[in-house]
Amino acid sequence: MSDSTSIRILGIDPGLSKMGWGIVDVDGPGFSLVEYGSLKTSTDQPHSQRLLEVHQEVRRAISMHSPDIAAVEEIFHGKNPRASLLAGEGRAACILACSLGQLRVVELAASAVKLGVTGSGRASKQQVQAMVKRILGLDEVPRPVDAADALAVAIVFAQRNRSRVVLSQHGTGGDSSGPRLDSRAE
Repeated sequence: MSDSTSIRILGIDPGLSKMGWGIVDVDGPGFSLVEYGSLKTSTDQPHSQRLLEVHQEVRRAISMHSPDIAAVEEIFHGKNPRASLLAGEGRAACILACSLGQLRVVELAASAVKLGVTGSGRASKQQVQAMVKRILGLDEVPRPVDAADALAVAIVFAQRNRSRVVLSQHGTGGDSSGPRLDSRAE
């Protein structure tokens, strides 16, 4: 974090086969992109190696960009229990990496993220990409979609907690050490 009036949020779209991450700085009313990335693991690899790669990717992002807090999307429970289980394991690897990096972790439902950036809880991946591009003032949509989803997670967490940041900056809603965000995303 560069100063006491801004906060850096790591958003994560977790998974084992593919996961995305994105880092956004929130400074007053504005958002700015710091960086984003994604990882795909191969089913040809041992399961433990895939989990380790997910963990290492998140740790690398934390190490390089020093976020203040992490927001992780909850896993969508589809019809395939095995796929949900594997995605949940990837999510656990992401959360563990954040916890080991001393980050507070908050969780957001996928439908809440879509609703927060597009106005519809059933928005398509392409609609999320387009709105993330617009909100962050990017020249192109972030690719792949997992990275765009991760940026959307960070943006929605910031939007939901903006009033707490503003209150803390004015010394009426938090301590004097700078902005604080409630770990519960409502």
